[in-house]
Amino acid sequence: MGFSSDSVYLKNCKILDGQKEEIAEIIIAGGEIIAIDKEFNSIAIPGLKEVDLGGDYILPGFIDNHVHLTGGGGESGFASRTPPIKLSQITSGGVTTVVGCLGTDGTTRNMADLLAKARGLAEEGISTYIYTGSYQFPVKTLTGSIDKDIIYIDKVIGLGEIAIADHRSAHPGLGEFLRAVSLARTGGMLSGKSGVVNIHLGSGESGFDFIEEAINRSEIPRSQFLPTHVNRNEDILKKGLKYAKNGGRIDFTTSNGGVEPKAGLKSNDLLMAAREAGVDFDLISFSSDGQGSLPDFNEKGELVGLKVGKVTSLYDEVKKILYSEDFELGEIIPLITSNPAKAIGLDNKGKIGVGFDADLVIVDKDDYSIDKVFASGKLMVDGGNPLITGTFEETKEEGGNSE
Repeated sequence: MGFSSDSVYLKNCKILDGQKEEIAEIIIAGGEIIAIDKEFNSIAIPGLKEVDLGGDYILPGFIDNHVHLTGGGGESGFASRTPPIKLSQITSGGVTTVVGCLGTDGTTRNMADLLAKARGLAEEGISTYIYTGSYQFPVKTLTGSIDKDIIYIDKVIGLGEIAIADHRSAHPGLGEFLRAVSLARTGGMLSGKSGVVNIHLGSGESGFDFIEEAINRSEIPRSQFLPTHVNRNEDILKKGLKYAKNGGRIDFTTSNGGVEPKAGLKSNDLLMAAREAGVDFDLISFSSDGQGSLPDFNEKGELVGLKVGKVTSLYDEVKKILYSEDFELGEIIPLITSNPAKAIGLDNKGKIGVGFDADLVIVDKDDYSIDKVFASGKLMVDGGNPLITGTFEETKEEGGNSE
């Protein structure tokens, strides 16, 4: 069915407007949604390709705000460095927008490589952005300063992944941390970006206390921070829900059952806890930690196991929540669409509307499985299978034979 991003007419699709569902028709052209109506009587667009979706749901393309595009890890030596991500590992999970980050290793991995990888994935068809920095302080950047990276480099939208309350972090002092956050904020203001600060929360007890102290001892607004791994354990979750009750955004990790699966915090339980605490769901997002290493340390800080995060876990967790029947589709989808779009400042993403990017995911109306994925109007996945793969991805036909 492969067609370009020129013009597509999607018929008989079910669109969610909050909790309301309605059958509508959508026309996409030039990578954007140009028209939505209950029924178009006549359409005069040369070369328009018509697709009948048979009443399936059409959702905004999913946004993953925390992906190790060039790989992550290395906590157990060079052989434990995780590999770079491939295009189909992203699109097969319905993700059309990613934000790349480094992580623990800002030495053998660097910002130049991360930027190049983001540009490569963009050339292959999806939307990409990156954070500047890593766990290390002083923050390692491309231009020599945090604000210049955000101002001068189009792909850089903020600062991250800054680690706190973790034995692998650089343990920045409050003043050093606030100076970095301030540069991210002003860089964002001067460039029309969010300048968001993505914060890795380790298993230590001081994580949210440190963020609260930074807020209380400065004029930095709570909205500048996006703490992730909030579902790492019960204590962090409890503090995270309190933080969100005060208006802060929080991000849950979907890979590996929430980074520390032994904590037993299932996504459905997280949202039930958030609901009971009275947290506004608009302040919650999911991210995958895709391609990041998910190390398991014992009480002595010794590495005893290692897994790799998967971008596909983002929607997999959403489906698990839906199957529980405790939440409706309209409640949950914003966690991977409009909520992260707001958190990282992407005004043209996360919703289905005229003028928004034509990032769309079609899912089965009965079992919610992914059927088709459009990225900027281009069909990337069809019948649940990647239609377009990365430049060096092997296909079944090729069989991986060398020349």
